[in-house]
Amino acid sequence: RWIRDYKSGALVFACVLGFTETCLIPGISAAGLTPEDRKYTACADAEFLYYGANHQSQYSLPPLIAGASPVLISRAVTERLQIPVYLFNAGLPIIPSPPCIDLGGTVARCLSTARSIEYTTVQHLLTQGLLWGEKLSTNITSGYLILSECVVGGTTTALSVLTGLGIDAVGKVNSSHPICNHDQKWSVVQSGLNKIGSFSDPLEIVAAVGDPMQIVVAGMAIAASRKCGVILGGGTQMLAVYALIQAIGQVHSLSWQPEAIVVGTTRWVVEDTSGATIDLALSLSRNRFAEGQIPPPLLATQLSFSNSIYPQLQAYEQGFVKEGVGAGAACIAASMSYGWRQEEILMAVESQVENIYNTY
Repeated sequence: RWIRDYKSGALVFACVLGFTETCLIPGISAAGLTPEDRKYTACADAEFLYYGANHQSQYSLPPLIAGASPVLISRAVTERLQIPVYLFNAGLPIIPSPPCIDLGGTVARCLSTARSIEYTTVQHLLTQGLLWGEKLSTNITSGYLILSECVVGGTTTALSVLTGLGIDAVGKVNSSHPICNHDQKWSVVQSGLNKIGSFSDPLEIVAAVGDPMQIVVAGMAIAASRKCGVILGGGTQMLAVYALIQAIGQVHSLSWQPEAIVVGTTRWVVEDTSGATIDLALSLSRNRFAEGQIPPPLLATQLSFSNSIYPQLQAYEQGFVKEGVGAGAACIAASMSYGWRQEEILMAVESQVENIYNTY
């Protein structure tokens, strides 16, 4: 029904950038070879998403343990199909070079401190999310808005927020590692949650153990769902955002349209045997703030890099990277709204890799 209602209308792609010092913990994320590299991942991805390879970048795409940034996929689709792209800075340590809407957020402290973001800042970011969700959806009433993210370490803050909301997410989240580092994530999450009690306000949970992207995208989706379709572009991180939407809607009496929102990701996330994406999505109906609500519809592109000529892309089939910067949602849009076959998406992505080699 969602596909039938929204696939033929206008499309806008938004990416919300954020930072959590959780990502500086050695080994917590593979979205950057070292903790120092991970400081620049969001800025580099934002540059590439907006400008592509044929631009003198201020921040080059960071080296990874294996594979290549998922922004190659998002850029391949948005560039070829000329989809409007909006970038939002929810809280970064460095100002991105492309045009970026500053939401007045802050970098999140490591969630182990249980003091990630000031509560007043969380309130401000929710207000900004609601405002921009309203603005972005104004001209796409018969289409849909893709809300994507770039937050290194975001699957760990997703685990902490999901757990704080009362959802059993232990061992179910994904990561950029081929085998998810569940024990490490859970140890960090416990160190944060053990410092706090049980909150009745989801904004307090984000303030304690969340990241700035989560609350912005939740606000955007709430407001946009009143006017158009919404794809939450991502895996574990967007399931945490969906759970926040449920909780915020109930606690803060904000109206939203559940039937307008789906979560869109990649098959690498859904088929990841070291996580449990589908079970996690189903468990959102057991959220203590979501009585009587159904789980979010979950879509996944079937894109495969098995036949790619580039080892950086073949690494996705070995479990590296998997998702990010709305890569899965971009591919879903290409197939659903523009009729692209998987071969066409692969060719477009390989063209991006080739451009990088020619440029750098």
